[in-house]
Amino acid sequence: MVGITSYGVYIPLWRMDRKLIRMRGEKAIAHFDEDSITMAVAAGMNCLNGSERASVDKAFFASTTFPYREKQGASLVAAACDLPHSIATADFANSLKGGTSALLSAVDAVKGKSASRVMVTAADTRLGAPMEDFERTSGDGAAAFVIGDKDVAVSIEASHSVSTEIMDVWRTQHDNFVRSWESRFVDFAGYQRMGAEAVGGLLQKCNMKPADFSKVVFYAPDPRSPMGLAKRLGFDPKTQLQDPLFDALGNTGTSFPLILLAAALDESKPGDSILLLSYGDGADAILLRVTEKINDIKNRKGVKQYLDSKRMINDYPTYLLWRGLLHPDSEQVYYTKFQENTAVPAMWRERNQIFRLHGGKCRECDAIQFPPQRVCAKCHSMGEFDEVRLSDKKGTVFTFSMDYTSLVDFPTVIPIVDFDGGGRAEFYMTDRDAEKVDVGMQVEMTFRKLFFDEGIYHYYWKVMPVRIQ
Repeated sequence: MVGITSYGVYIPLWRMDRKLIRMRGEKAIAHFDEDSITMAVAAGMNCLNGSERASVDKAFFASTTFPYREKQGASLVAAACDLPHSIATADFANSLKGGTSALLSAVDAVKGKSASRVMVTAADTRLGAPMEDFERTSGDGAAAFVIGDKDVAVSIEASHSVSTEIMDVWRTQHDNFVRSWESRFVDFAGYQRMGAEAVGGLLQKCNMKPADFSKVVFYAPDPRSPMGLAKRLGFDPKTQLQDPLFDALGNTGTSFPLILLAAALDESKPGDSILLLSYGDGADAILLRVTEKINDIKNRKGVKQYLDSKRMINDYPTYLLWRGLLHPDSEQVYYTKFQENTAVPAMWRERNQIFRLHGGKCRECDAIQFPPQRVCAKCHSMGEFDEVRLSDKKGTVFTFSMDYTSLVDFPTVIPIVDFDGGGRAEFYMTDRDAEKVDVGMQVEMTFRKLFFDEGIYHYYWKVMPVRIQ
């Protein structure tokens, strides 16, 4: 049996009231220092919480909004999640159904014995033109799943895929904003037709009927389309269709069907049958069955907890600034305060410290130090250190300072943090209310963009107040 052994999601802390863009509800928006990479890492860390990383031998990352057009994203996600060096990585790009494509490829890898455990992540920060439909309906978020053949919580039983060439939703290499053809054509010729064909093929292949499913999880290009498709296929939208969460989240691109699947799994019970449908230049329909193991992994940091944990931005210009739409050189504006000269060889030498957040643990006295040192500050032994991961440790603010000359995230909060279990280091603090920062505050690590220089996004770890207990 092959299927999901663990899963996790990430939804940014920040929300925008859609009244600001003439629509009801709210949408999740990435902070100024977040992108598809950082959100995929957050979802991956949530998914891997408490599990053994050494047994993961492949990592896939799906997105339509990679920070680089020529540089792999999966390798960076794998490094920040502290997966082994001896790992195969691959990106799934340019398709909204990239998340399920990666999921099915992971299933094939485990079934074919080319991998024992595969981590699949998907994340997007898609942009619609200001005040137009895609801006109103889109949202930001990420999901992660581990696929394996041991301790399977959700068995992936079968799938049926279809492909079509259609110009319905697209973005060229030079576009910042998503483009679309007329909405009725997109819905009828694309989503409705391909969705019905994929689901119909799966039902026929598995000799099943709509009443056999506990829940159906449909990718939703807008709030109404999945209800129409469910009715057309014979499902009951009121009792079987997973809430598409448009009023609280928005369409998160490649991660959207996977976040909705996670929401369904959070409320599932052993024996449930779930149908998952994704869409993008075709469709993937997947049959999943929930096992007894689901009770061991669900509701740790689930969709509901992330949706309930939120802060609202005060105005529309803040959103435009964060997305780089208010100032032509906004990335330079964001990061000039922190910017240093780029030195790629130094980044490579210190890659475990920068991306994996490895500190050094003294073999003589067990003292933990970050950044790693050659001489132990406690017992003065030389060169006797083992690397230890600090990215999954919580900590306490020992002291802090505030910089009131910063250009963004005013004021900049710079705490010195004592890690649980040992170690002390200085970081920037993000996703915080500066008036509530205090000595003794509990914080956790989060992977973020730090600055941008010479065409390179510099990522590093920051701290944030503990968001979900």
